[in-house]
Formats: sequence, structure tokens, C-alpha cells
Amino acid sequence: MKFKTLVQRIHLWAGLILGIQVLLWMASGVVMSWFPIELVRGENRAFISPAIELDAQTYASPGGIIAQAPGATSVELTRFLGRPVYVAKSDGDAIAMFDASSGEMLTPLKEADARRIAKQDFVGDGEIVQVRLLNYPPQEYRRETPVWRVEFDDKHHTRIYISPASGEVRARRNDIWRLYDFFWMLHIMDYKEREDFNNPLVMTAAAVGLVFALSGIIIVVMRLTRGRYKHDVMLLAHAKPRHKNTASGQAELSDSQNNQNAK
Repeated sequence: MKFKTLVQRIHLWAGLILGIQVLLWMASGVVMSWFPIELVRGENRAFISPAIELDAQTYASPGGIIAQAPGATSVELTRFLGRPVYVAKSDGDAIAMFDASSGEMLTPLKEADARRIAKQDFVGDGEIVQVRLLNYPPQEYRRETPVWRVEFDDKHHTRIYISPASGEVRARRNDIWRLYDFFWMLHIMDYKEREDFNNPLVMTAAAVGLVFALSGIIIVVMRLTRGRYKHDVMLLAHAKPRHKNTASGQAELSDSQNNQNAK
């Protein structure tokens, strides 16, 4: 097989393989650029509270808190629903929460607490329609469990996920997020976890794209060395005068016929 034929076939098959994915990249890019990321994440309906200073008072000993939370590596003093609390953490993840004044353990949070947190966090038009403690959450929530899911009846069907160990809002989801997440999956070609941008499929598509581009450059170089494009340019250059000559010839023929008819 000649080198020219081999390069052309490689270019053709690389283009066919890459074409469908390029179409998906373009379509998913349009969709993802269409929606503001704040709307996708539900941040436009989230209440942003200013930092509240802690009162100067006597708090429970952090040592007693650590003793009640096996595995804790740090303790953070903060506020929760208007009162000071200790949050015990292990490697940065909250494992328990305590009343900072009495040292009483407040977690795992009950449904009533989850409702209060969700109502405080959500500032949109809608009411709570369902609250569930999930051990096996849906695909839209890909973090640690168990987790409270609070659902609202607003037009975007907002769902707020709350950690029962810390009271933290772990995620906000809505129907727009689901649409966005689907096209994000197509864009990064991670059809399982939808998080790995460096997966083998993306690497393969990138390699095929490189082969397609390089083979195209080789084909262009071969055509330049053989004068292919020069010949094409000359054909285009000669094509325009031909149209003009043809038009003038038809005009002359028409004038000649008119003169003969006049005679």
C-alpha cells in the first residue's frame, strides 16, 4: 500500500471515529454554557448568612468533646441554628456535633433539625414536601452517607442534602442540575462516576484527534509538493473570465440577432 493511500485511510477512519464525539462535545458545550452555574448548583436560592461572632463565655472543655468522639483529630467551635457548637472532625470530615456550653452530643440530627436547616438555607418559592434519611442516595448525590434529603415543591424541584453528623448542607440539586450533569457526563466521557476528566475514553479521543490532525497536515504537505493546490487556484482564476467571456459572447450574439431581425 502506498504511503499516500495509507495516510488518507488513517485520516478517514480517525475522522469517522472522532466525528460523533466531536458532535457530543459541541452539543454538551452549548448546553453547559446556556445555564449559569449558580442556577445549576442552586446557589441562587441559597441563603448566605454573614459570619456571626461567638460570645465571650465559658465553653465545655474540647478534651471532653474529643473523648466522646473516637477517631476525632480536630474540634471546631462554630454556630449552629443560633447557638455555639463544637464540631468534631476526622481528617477534615465532620463526625459529630456537640453543644458548646453543655458538651451534649447533638448528632445524629433528627428530621426536625433537617427541616429547620433546609428552611433556613432555601430562600425560593416553595414548601417542603418530603424529608428522608438516605443510606443509598441517587446518582445526583455522590458523597458520604447517611444523608438527609429535603425536597421542595418549587418549579425546579429543589433537593437539599444535609449531613446528619454536622448539619452542613452537602449539596443542592434541582432539575436543571440533572440536565447539566447528563451533558457533563457526555462532555468528559465518564459514564459512571461523572467526575474523572482523565479517564481512558478521553485519553483515547484525544489521541485519535491528534492522529486526525497530523494525518491531515501530511496530506496537505503532499498536495503542496505536487502542486495540487496551485492547479486548483489556477482553475479558479480561469473560471471567472470564462463566465465573463460567455456573458459577453451571449450579448454579442443577441445584438447580432437583433440586427438581422431589424434588416
